[in-house]
Amino acid sequence: MNKLLNVIGNTPIVKMDKIYCDSRNISLYIKMEGLNPSGSTKDRSALCILEHALNTGELNVNSTVIESSSGNFGIAVAQLCNYLGIKFISVVDEKITNTNLNILKAYGAQISYISSNDLKYGESLLQKRINTVQRLLKEIPNSFSPNQYANIYNAIGHRKTMEEIHREMGDIDYIFVAVSTFGTVRGYAEYIKMNKMKTKVIAVDAVGSVIFGGKGKKRLLPGHGAARRSELFVDNLVDDVVYVDDMECVKGCRLLLQKEGIMAGASTGGIITAIGKYKKKISEGSICVAIMHDRGERYLETVYSDDWIKENFGEKL
Repeated sequence: MNKLLNVIGNTPIVKMDKIYCDSRNISLYIKMEGLNPSGSTKDRSALCILEHALNTGELNVNSTVIESSSGNFGIAVAQLCNYLGIKFISVVDEKITNTNLNILKAYGAQISYISSNDLKYGESLLQKRINTVQRLLKEIPNSFSPNQYANIYNAIGHRKTMEEIHREMGDIDYIFVAVSTFGTVRGYAEYIKMNKMKTKVIAVDAVGSVIFGGKGKKRLLPGHGAARRSELFVDNLVDDVVYVDDMECVKGCRLLLQKEGIMAGASTGGIITAIGKYKKKISEGSICVAIMHDRGERYLETVYSDDWIKENFGEKL
């Protein structure tokens, strides 16, 4: 793991000079997690989970890794398994984008594909994927599931991210982070508490997500929010929550690209919009850090497509 261990993490922190820079002397920076090798902050989760499993003997080069993921975590696992020479089966459903599907295949992942036609009465695509993982684990000897929604090493992997920010910038005032499995935000918050930092953790969640007790609703964009609360959730761990909808994520992405020249994914756009919503609560002179969770190339067919926006929202940007 040493080769990849050396290049995952230690991503740059960039000062943003044009977004909200006129707001009461607030300094805004962005942690460029999209510059990890597979393109997202999920490299850290995947590395920490798989490295622990290798060290404990749960996983070896003859194992088969099985995970339900259509997005960044699946791609991060595929990258690592490709490097390690370990077979990986990614359980995906019909909502996966062509881009993500092709990336998984390029890394050598075997695809277990589920469509609506495969569902039993009352069964959701999410539940079908989970059931499929459990079935495959029983059928395939020496198999292992990272289970990012319940594996504590998902969260532990992100303590290092906060350590990097702390080492470079000291005791910042606010950090804005998108939430889904709760692993990323939990890792940050735990590091902050363990080191008695003053930093306030502001979670950015999706309208239609149930993580903090909201009512579930259909969402078009992946990357943040969740249809179920993960086992990693801890109550009262974050200081505040800001909700953003799909269109606000799109507008945040476009603003970040227009003003700062950074092409980021949907959840990062949500964070940019959330900071704008929250800025009146931010104390004068504060230092804030936003997380760039992934790069924007995977969203060229959605967030950065005028045709997709018009089709789904009936408006043009």
